Parts: sequence; structure tokens; C-alpha cells
Amino acid sequence: MASPIVHFSLLILSLLFVSCISEGKPRPFILPIAKDSKTNLFYTSLGLGTPRHHMDLVIDLGGPFLWYDCDKTYNSSSYHPVHCESKSCPGGAPCTGCTSGPFKPGCSNDTCGAFILNPYADAIFTGDFGEDVLFLSQSHTVLPGLISGCTSTEGSSLLNNLPQTGKGILGLARTQLALPTQLSLSRKLPRKFAICLPSSNKHGLGNLFIGGAPQDASKLTLFTTPLVVNPFSTAPIFSEGEPSYEYFIVVKSVKVDGGAINFKPSLLSIDNKGHGGTKISTINPFTAVHSAIFKPLVREFSKKAVDRKMRKVTPVAPFGACFDFSSIGRTVTGLDVPTIELELEGGVTWKVYGGNSMVLVNKKVACLGFVDGGKDAETSVVIGGHVLEDNLVEFDLVSSKLSFSSSLLLHNARCSHIRT
Repeated sequence: MASPIVHFSLLILSLLFVSCISEGKPRPFILPIAKDSKTNLFYTSLGLGTPRHHMDLVIDLGGPFLWYDCDKTYNSSSYHPVHCESKSCPGGAPCTGCTSGPFKPGCSNDTCGAFILNPYADAIFTGDFGEDVLFLSQSHTVLPGLISGCTSTEGSSLLNNLPQTGKGILGLARTQLALPTQLSLSRKLPRKFAICLPSSNKHGLGNLFIGGAPQDASKLTLFTTPLVVNPFSTAPIFSEGEPSYEYFIVVKSVKVDGGAINFKPSLLSIDNKGHGGTKISTINPFTAVHSAIFKPLVREFSKKAVDRKMRKVTPVAPFGACFDFSSIGRTVTGLDVPTIELELEGGVTWKVYGGNSMVLVNKKVACLGFVDGGKDAETSVVIGGHVLEDNLVEFDLVSSKLSFSSSLLLHNARCSHIRT
């Protein structure tokens, strides 16, 4: 019989072996996500440059890269401009120069130019691409060579309508310069990322997981549907023939408490001009739908709500159906209201319960958090941030599929509970 010392030695060797395996496997990067109560936008915090500059950046699923405001107070000794002839310079980017001096981030010659977009500023700004050091405090990680865009506000409207502390936008789109792509390639992580958006900061922060959903997600049932590519770009600036880098899925039908609402099914398909279909957005606080879908949705939801003894009140803009808050019951998933069901490609259903469908506009009134996208809406359904709250949503860029948990409230959990 082996001695206790031998057993102990074998145990230590086993632990060391497991430790080596786990250390050899790249770990996903984690960034915290907070919600701004004034704008209803979601943002994360990270550090850039030397010395380290703290940045609050709005999360944009449709943003092609990370950009920030490198105004006159910003400088970094580790910043290196991306030159025009560099392989890192995107095709079609202009070559820029700076004559005002002194040279610093945002002011250099022979530099790869960046077109910078704040979706809420109604303008496109010019800037530069550069490489600098990235600090991720939650992952205790220092990463050199991050390529991002920087530009100076200098009296412009660059940061208009972003959260008060916002200094730019973190783009997560399907592009080579998006942060998930850069980190996945540099650290040999799977090309996937997951978001879990908080409903409010009082319930704790959410997280962005770069490299895939965390291990905690193995306890959840994730539903999967294909990600599809819109062959026509939906960006403000694009090259002819360039496909969209935003995230589209296929919605087959929309139901309220199991009953399908009536509208032209063709609205849910992407036509030969790139119009129609369904995309997912963190820039839209609320889900926007084509007028031809919005009207029957509001009508059917209101009918089913009245059947539940919910009392209608005068709508509060921009919403189309509002109710007396005191007439609405409560469930584990929020307000007890009719369930909106999105029937997706692959035979799965995204169920939107009261916690994700209703918005409390004041102490007495709650409204259906869907808005009219207009009769000329480019995209028929834009699933906004409110529907995504307290849902774990993973974007797999290799397998081109979307996985989602549905409401974590069904499991008596929130995004703040999913960490590692």
C-alpha cells in the first residue's frame, strides 16, 4: 500500500498539472458595464496611455472601432501614430497631417486618418488612428499596441448627448479594429464576446466578456440563432459593395401572449437594397420598429393588457401605450404584463417579459418600451438596450451565431451575479 506521503505527492503533482493547463489556456477579458440614468446608455471604464488616462466609453455594438477625445489636456508617451502605408491602416482611410503642433496624439504627420462617428451628434468627425497601451483594471491586464481613433473636440459637438463622464465610444462591430477582434487575435482567444447589461447601477454592474461567455453561463440554458450579414452597409460612410458590420438576426414573427400580430412578413426580410430585417443595438435605448409593425403591436398589447385589468392612460412620448402603474401586478420577471415573443430563425423564441418590455416613466405611469421607427425605417426592427438588460447575450463571430439566456430574473439572478 502506498504511503500517505506518496498519496500527498501525487495530489500535489495533479494540482500542479491542472494549474499549468489552466494557466496555459487564455482567459477572457472582463470589462465592467454601467448604465447612465440620464441617457439610458451603457458604458465601460478602461485606461489608455502613459500616464494612464481614465476613460468612460459608451458601448456601441455597431461601432467599428474604439475612439476617444484626445483634447489639449490629453498626452501619452506610449502613443504611436499609425502611418498611412501601415498594414494597420484600413483601406480607404485618408492620410492626414498636422501643422499646428506640438506633435501629440491627434496631431502628427503622415498619419492614417479616422472617420469618427458619435451617433447622437449628427455629424462625422476627422481624427487619427494610433497605437497605445490599454489597461483593463478588472482583468488586471496591460496590453500594448491597441489601435484606436482619437480626435479633439475643441468646441465641436463630438461628445454631444453622451453621458456626462463619457469620453468616446467603444465599438464592438464585426470589424478588424473592433476591440473584441484585436484582443482575440493578440491573445489567441476565441473570436466571440458576450454582454450582460445592467437594468440599473443599484442592482450592480454588468459585464463585457471578450473571448466568450463566462463559466457561470454553463449553468444557464442558452438559446441560439444565426447571425446574418446584411449585404448592404448600414454605416454613414462606406465603400460601394461593402456589407454591414452590424449584428443582424432573422425574426420570423412577432407575438403577444402567443398570438401573432398581423403585418407584411416581407418587412422582416432584408431586401435587395439592404432595407428591412432585424438588428441588435446598444445605442438605441428602446426597441424601434417600423410603423407597420408598431401600430398592430401597440393595438394587440393594449387589448391583452386591458384583459388583465390594466388601466390605459394618455401615452407619454415617445411611447404609444401607457398604463396606470397601480393597476399592474408583479412577477419574478418584473411587471405582470403580456409577453412579447420574437420567433427567431432556428426555431427558438426570445420572450420579452415585463422587466424588459415596460418602462416606468414616473411613479404613476408605466409604458410599453417600444417606439415607432417610422414608415421609412431602414431597419424594420432594432432591438434596443432595454430588451437586452439582465440577459446574457453572446456573439460568436466564427460560427456566426447569437446565443441568449432570456431574462436572468427567471433564475433569480441579474447580470451582476455573472462574473467569471
